[in-house]
Amino acid sequence: MLYHVLISFYPQVSVLNVTRYITFRTAAASITAMVVSLVLGPWLIRRLRAFQIGQVIRQEGPQSHRAKAGTPTMGGLLILAASLVPTLLWADLTNAYIWVAVVTTAAYGGIGFLDDYLKVTQRSSGGLPPRYKILLQVVVALGVGLVLMWLAQRSLYNTRLIFPFFKQLIPDLGWFYVPFAVFVLVAWSNAVNLTDGLDGLAISVFAVAAACLTALAYVTGHREFAEYLLLVRFAPAAELTIFCGALVGASLGFLWYNAHPAEVFMGDVGSLALGGALGTVAILIKQELLLVLVGGVFVLEAASVVVQVGSFKLTGRRVFRMAPLHHHFELIGWQEPKVIARFLIMAIVFALFSLTTLKLR
Repeated sequence: MLYHVLISFYPQVSVLNVTRYITFRTAAASITAMVVSLVLGPWLIRRLRAFQIGQVIRQEGPQSHRAKAGTPTMGGLLILAASLVPTLLWADLTNAYIWVAVVTTAAYGGIGFLDDYLKVTQRSSGGLPPRYKILLQVVVALGVGLVLMWLAQRSLYNTRLIFPFFKQLIPDLGWFYVPFAVFVLVAWSNAVNLTDGLDGLAISVFAVAAACLTALAYVTGHREFAEYLLLVRFAPAAELTIFCGALVGASLGFLWYNAHPAEVFMGDVGSLALGGALGTVAILIKQELLLVLVGGVFVLEAASVVVQVGSFKLTGRRVFRMAPLHHHFELIGWQEPKVIARFLIMAIVFALFSLTTLKLR
């Protein structure tokens, strides 16, 4: 909205020409998002405490986490406000990609809000039954897939896949892209959700992944960069750089209050929304497969749960002390800040490696 207002005054005020540049608006969205997080954070934490919206700790979790019971949760509302509002302020709202990203993120946040609400009101760590939770995620993802097919039929999107390391391997999935998109969105929303178990872990790892996607969105929409790197170029996708920048700013602002020892937890309203945002951006900029490297820590966390459950059901034995993976390291003696710091280092390494694959192609 603000972008459209400022650009309308460009003929009279030449300095406003700067708002035409995506780099400027991305920086503006990032700063706006961080300021919103930092300013609204204390107010939201006070409101959550006033309404007694506190975290319910799982009984089967590490004993050291019992002291965290009652810490304000549903702080993901702050992340949503701090990322979506700056996006709507600084992005070109005539861009369909922006609306797909914003609506999908908000929808997954709504599912998480319902889950958190049930946990708080029932004073239980159960929340929304898993089958209904997955069903709602699939419904939203299916809607996204159908919208993308609608765009593809109007030559505003394509259903090809880019494989990292391979120049010529770009298959067109056609209508099979819809179930593929559903898998990507559901998988990533749950992967981020599983990682949200330690103070500042999920949000710091997400900030790194979002920063990486910011760069990828920019080069995907840039004609020279896209051609040089042999990417499937989508000029409208460049506008998603602003959305990603807002996510980075909102993440850093939220981390200010979520860092160990956390003053507030993001809850499922935050983790599902962030996972949905990652998956959506990756789909829109045609980096669905590269996202496995961009968010490598999330993949490891989700894989540890799959391996643990599969091993226990098949053999009756556990591979890890506890899953997700961060709990395993806690139980072998790593202190929580050490786990967070080392996982963050891994996230940075994964992100840097994912960017190198563009040239390696």
